[in-house]
Amino acid sequence: MTAFTLAHLSDPHIPPLPAPDIGELLGKRMLGYLNWTRNRHRIHRREVLDALVADLRAQHPDHIAVTGDLVNLALAAEFAPARAWLESVGPPDHVTLVPGNHDAYVRGARQRFADTFGDYMHGDAGVAGDFPFLQRRGPLALIGVSTAVPTAPFMATGTLGQTQIDALDRLLAGVAGQQLFRVLLIHHPLRSKHSHKRLTDSDALQAVLKRHGVELILHGHDHIHSTMWFEGPIGRIPAVGVPSASSIAHGHKPAAAYNLFAITRENDAWRCEQRVRGFGDGLDVRELQCATLL
Repeated sequence: MTAFTLAHLSDPHIPPLPAPDIGELLGKRMLGYLNWTRNRHRIHRREVLDALVADLRAQHPDHIAVTGDLVNLALAAEFAPARAWLESVGPPDHVTLVPGNHDAYVRGARQRFADTFGDYMHGDAGVAGDFPFLQRRGPLALIGVSTAVPTAPFMATGTLGQTQIDALDRLLAGVAGQQLFRVLLIHHPLRSKHSHKRLTDSDALQAVLKRHGVELILHGHDHIHSTMWFEGPIGRIPAVGVPSASSIAHGHKPAAAYNLFAITRENDAWRCEQRVRGFGDGLDVRELQCATLL
């Protein structure tokens, strides 16, 4: 059986940052702007992002998942370039998006993000911007949720909320028993070492996953390679994170990378092979590692 290949990248933090209007530099945005001008502009590089996306497209994946943080401070001038970048990755029927915390950096940003990217964030039979949503692509059921909420300065937490958790519970119950490889797309990891970056209602989400299960969880946010395992109804569920798609290596954070998942059905069971491609010590994108998840 021919494998269905799903690509995953996250946290492009699309550079460069446009000049803000003076009125936008209030509260949390001022702190973020100072951080960008002093530090982050050296880390997030457009040439890195462009090279990574070019390599991804050369792999010809069947579908691409992007798990948030397209923009940085949610300035008004960031959204049009972010839309142009996402269109360069692929059209809405080939790319699925969920938002990150930077996409909801301040109040009002979530609606602007939904207005700009709604056609990349809706189910096969749903309204753009409604979460959770379900898309069927080949053997996959892509399930998108939003953890993007505005937070106080120095905080980067995410929250689903009870309404979304209840809806996810119903959605997963509705696809139970169908021969679908279920992939949960979420920005925040289900477990974080840092309280200021955590998913605040992770326990409630994990309870839903323990009850219904999915085959794979994809997330961003921490800007690192990671694989964590969570309890499902009949086995463990892999949750895979990926570095920022525009980042050079810095401190303990690796350089930009993306994941490719080859998914097949064999003998009434799913098989999922992971390949990691990204920047190593040099300036070229190459294969970094391979793993069997299922």
